[in-house]
Amino acid sequence: MALRITVIGTGYLGATHAAAMAELGFEVLGLDIVPEKIEMLSAGRVPMYEPGLEEILKKHVAGIEGSSGRLRFTTSWEEVAEFGDVHFVCTNTPQKHGEYACDMSYVESAFDSLAPLLTRPVLVVGKSTVPVGSAARLAARLVELAPVGEGAELAWNPEFLREGFAVNDTLHPDRIVVGVESERAEKLLREVYAGPLAEGSPFVVTDFPTAELVKTSANSFLATKISFINAMAEVCEAADGDVVKLAEAIGHDERIGKKFLRAGIGFGGGCLPKDIRAFMARAGELGADQALTFLREVDSINMRRRGHMVELAREAVGGSSFLGKRVAVLGATFKPDSDDVRDSPALNVAGQIHLQGGQVTVFDPKGMDNARRLFPTLGYADTALDAVRGADVVLHLTEWREFRELDPEALGEAVGRRIILDGRNALDPEVWRGAGWTYRAMGRPKA
Repeated sequence: MALRITVIGTGYLGATHAAAMAELGFEVLGLDIVPEKIEMLSAGRVPMYEPGLEEILKKHVAGIEGSSGRLRFTTSWEEVAEFGDVHFVCTNTPQKHGEYACDMSYVESAFDSLAPLLTRPVLVVGKSTVPVGSAARLAARLVELAPVGEGAELAWNPEFLREGFAVNDTLHPDRIVVGVESERAEKLLREVYAGPLAEGSPFVVTDFPTAELVKTSANSFLATKISFINAMAEVCEAADGDVVKLAEAIGHDERIGKKFLRAGIGFGGGCLPKDIRAFMARAGELGADQALTFLREVDSINMRRRGHMVELAREAVGGSSFLGKRVAVLGATFKPDSDDVRDSPALNVAGQIHLQGGQVTVFDPKGMDNARRLFPTLGYADTALDAVRGADVVLHLTEWREFRELDPEALGEAVGRRIILDGRNALDPEVWRGAGWTYRAMGRPKA
């Protein structure tokens, strides 16, 4: 009999995982405690922008004409417990307010709601990013609360989704990591991921602690690489060097590689910042805090980039104050191909300039609604051209393809002054300077 899968939590991770499991051929039931979210997903609509997700959702949601009908959604824990052979827990683990540590309340609530209803042998699979040591504790809690006792087994299967590529990353993962305590759990997960395994995706079997550490370790490494090149940008500015050429040169070294070596205003989003902070907090609890002290500087460099962009913008408009100055900001999301504005460097810079008296107008291809909710006092425009009208300086802060393809000449007709600050080192300086713009970028010579 084919496995039946449930997905608990239908946010960014859960909605993607549920749709992908249906695409892989499984009968899937998704659960969320927010009725409005369930209604939206049941209609084949997603509560966030992610390329390809809505298409795959409509392909499988029951009740939509022409769909496979393999995917349904509910708010009923009883229905989920009755339905599933493998339960994926995909709930959020945000940063605690006022602390670096991870807030485990959503994960713990999911386990406490599901476990008492488990009356037959099942596998519960954690996908949320949690502090190391959580899985062992949750496994014991599962056995304690479930009527089936040790028949309710836990595995940990960290997610490695990149926003903008989440569907592909789920269907064609570059690796599948599973922390298991039995051959049965490993066998079930090999069955779940039979499709990707047949394509050659590596399958890494570990214990619980290692599986929990993989995601935070990977994110810490990426954050370190980004902050390294941003630190080099600071040195390049002091020495009149060019960080783009520097990154190109060191990127040819196969030990280093070219990816994540683009200097700019740094990383943001709902994962990297909170994950490295939670990692530091957990290391401290384990007595290994000295091992991760370098991450404090990684975080510090990253946050410093935002302030530096504000300083460059102030310098561009005269050097003393933003009062009475019009500042156009191209980009609101923390990265392109997403509508996610959580801890967005672009919005942070826009907000700082606004608080210092600047008249800020923002445009983003997909993040406008979320940006308005987070920063309602900023100005917003419907197009990039409208955003830059009369601007004393234009800030390019999210590297959307749409912005790379802008016509500098057309924009130049609308602005007050042709000054652009490229916070992502993604625009072509020669093209913009050729159209009469003063082009500045972080870590690059002024001309």
